[in-house]
Amino acid sequence: MAYIAGLVVVGLFFLALHYFTELTRSQKAIVTGVVLSIVLFAIAFNKYNDEKTQAMLGAVLKFNQNSTIICEGVEVNKENFTLSIGTYTFIGKENTPYHGQMISASKCE
Repeated sequence: MAYIAGLVVVGLFFLALHYFTELTRSQKAIVTGVVLSIVLFAIAFNKYNDEKTQAMLGAVLKFNQNSTIICEGVEVNKENFTLSIGTYTFIGKENTPYHGQMISASKCE
């Protein structure tokens, strides 16, 4: 839905550019290219962030299912770590070799 709203706004921008400016054809082409490249960059950035978020949530899901996951070369499981939901960080439990160690879920495979 957000993409449709974005396309409508860009379409209105181009209509305003066409009817209400005194730019030459080449200047309009340059403005169009810049706006189009900004929109394409925003879409690519959004996809990249979505993929990273899904990978992190996948690691958290595996952890919650009592699986062992690898994070920064460390085997993370429920025996040695707890999960901080607010920051999605694994924190080493007391009386384990990982006591006090903090590993971000975004660093997991």
